[in-house]
Amino acid sequence: MPEVVVYLLEGRTPEQKKGLMKDITDAVVKNCKVDVGAVTVSIMETTKANKAKAGVPFSERK
Repeated sequence: MPEVVVYLLEGRTPEQKKGLMKDITDAVVKNCKVDVGAVTVSIMETTKANKAKAGVPFSERK
């Protein structure tokens, strides 16, 4: 039972996330030779204030 977890910064629309989950599911079905019903995709969203790169929160980056 393949499970894929995707970490994203907040800000994508529900339609964008749905499309991403569908595309990932299709790729797993194709490459892992499993039934579509066996695939789970989870999106973990992080607020820009709670994630940093090089010590600078994304909420402060330009």
